[in-house]
Amino acid sequence: MGRKRTNPADNWMPPRTCRGRSAFEFKPKNGGTIRLCGFDSSPAQVWAAYEELINDKKDENLFEGLVDSFFNSGDFMELAKETQKDYRKYSVKVMPVFGGMQPDNIKPEHIRKYMDKRGVKSRTQANREKAFISRVFRWGYERGMVKMNPCKGVKQFKEQARTTYIFDKQYNALYSVAPTVVKVAMELAYLCVARQADVLSMKKMQLLENGIMIQQSKTGVAQIKAWGPRLKAAIALAGTLPINAGMSSIFVLHQASGAGYTRDGFNSRWMKAKQEAKQKFPELDFNFTFHDLKAKGISDLEGSLSDKQAISGHKSASQTARYDRKIAIVPAVGDQ
Repeated sequence: MGRKRTNPADNWMPPRTCRGRSAFEFKPKNGGTIRLCGFDSSPAQVWAAYEELINDKKDENLFEGLVDSFFNSGDFMELAKETQKDYRKYSVKVMPVFGGMQPDNIKPEHIRKYMDKRGVKSRTQANREKAFISRVFRWGYERGMVKMNPCKGVKQFKEQARTTYIFDKQYNALYSVAPTVVKVAMELAYLCVARQADVLSMKKMQLLENGIMIQQSKTGVAQIKAWGPRLKAAIALAGTLPINAGMSSIFVLHQASGAGYTRDGFNSRWMKAKQEAKQKFPELDFNFTFHDLKAKGISDLEGSLSDKQAISGHKSASQTARYDRKIAIVPAVGDQ
């Protein structure tokens, strides 16, 4: 039987349930808070929400329970939406292997064995999934839920640095067949050396008198990208995106409903545009990613590496160097 409540009027509530600031909340043993339902709910509805949660809740003593607690934590909620989505995707691969194990029984050799097997198919994904496992254990260790992080000391696979540089001929060919939303996104990513997430989440309130204010979702660095003729033209083109009658949107890139684009929704249009470009320009290679547009932007900037770092918003020159992919033009023998 649970302990007596301070307010006897709350004795009807389910175990570990209390009144939060704006809703009835459940307090897991390992910490954190899970919203059940609003204050306008009846006791029967509160119990129904509680029972649904308990039936779906993972065993807190197993790794799946630790992951579930992490997914319901404030730390997880503060992550970028795309990072949250990636972590949930990685968990789908990890859970069948480690979900039923007690966290403290997972050892470095188990992580190594998982990576070796996963690496046969994709070393990059093995690295990403190991990073996810490590993030969960680090979160749990700081809260006394686990004794150690088994990922510490386990070496990741060496990843081949991307060297793809998009030539103007490739860029212009793709741009010529792309729909308006892809055209605008390409220009914003290239001209502002911006990540896809920052382009898709760009709001009209970021369009200032002296430029576009962009705070990078990954580094947190805020910059104003000064207006130029080409950047102004891209925003003007964004203004032609269709929108349903009576609707408005806060997003620069928006759907007809006024909603912004998700990563998957936009990527389907991006991939379709690349397929059309391949058919129309079979002599050109379109085997590049949207993120390579940022690399093209940094590569095409004039100036030294430190100049490019200042414009890109990277926190270190080494980060900028990884994006600087323009191939140097050198004289042939005898033509120096």
